[in-house]
Amino acid sequence: MRGIELRENLAVAVVLDELGAVRARAERPVAGDPAAAALAALGAVAAASSGPGLGVAAARPDSGVAGAVLASLKSRYAVATVCDRAAPSGTAAAVAEAWVGAARGVHDVVYLAVADHTIAGVVRGGEPVVGAHGRAAAVAWFALNPVEREDYRKTGCLEAEAGAAGIVRRLIWRIKAGDTSQIQEIVNGDLTAITLDHVLDGARLKDGLSMSVMRDTARYLGMAAANLVLTADPEMLVLGGIMASAPDVLYDLVRTEIGRRLPEPMTKALTIVIAALGPDAAAIGAARLSAVAPR
Repeated sequence: MRGIELRENLAVAVVLDELGAVRARAERPVAGDPAAAALAALGAVAAASSGPGLGVAAARPDSGVAGAVLASLKSRYAVATVCDRAAPSGTAAAVAEAWVGAARGVHDVVYLAVADHTIAGVVRGGEPVVGAHGRAAAVAWFALNPVEREDYRKTGCLEAEAGAAGIVRRLIWRIKAGDTSQIQEIVNGDLTAITLDHVLDGARLKDGLSMSVMRDTARYLGMAAANLVLTADPEMLVLGGIMASAPDVLYDLVRTEIGRRLPEPMTKALTIVIAALGPDAAAIGAARLSAVAPR
């Protein structure tokens, strides 16, 4: 089984055995040519590949970029080998976590992750929920703030607030508004040098502004998770991205926010876990989907 995830700056390819273990992995920078990066990543794992399936996942599967990559892959490989459309990265990650990850063996799962993008996926009865147009669980566009803003219209409210760039942006806005942070000294006053890691480390060091920004981030993520759970009524909620890689900063905060927004019977019936497959979950899920898709 082969799978590839297309990110903005990276193409990640994996080859799996029948049990879902990663036999080979490669990544290549996009550098302005996503199709070339995808072909190069797949070429790097070609020696370990077996079977006809090739699945593709992308954070924005209906973009022109994803379509161009699929066309390029079909010109390189047998057309029947390549999936018909790219799966949303959140859907593919949910499939992977339900197959060989934190939700192994669970039939009704919701997956939510935030990193560069905010993504989500729903597995119901063991099958991914994709919707009529393949856009189900497009969580980046969750409308969680009644204010209208240009960045909400470009990337979606949740992503603008809780994605990595949004977290950094909110901290910078607060500094420009007069708040102070230890991070200012770390970056020698150059606000453009602030990264998500600075904010996470600041929260760990009890920097008041960093902690406040991460609490606000947890509120948005808690609202999004609660809305997904209320809609899908899963057995398990899997939290990925920085909620999994930095659980000391976000995990408990998000759990608390979820509990505030769900009715008590639903909270008691829900299991919340940290994702197990890390940033390769979507590529693993894409490979799995290529193996089970009808041909």
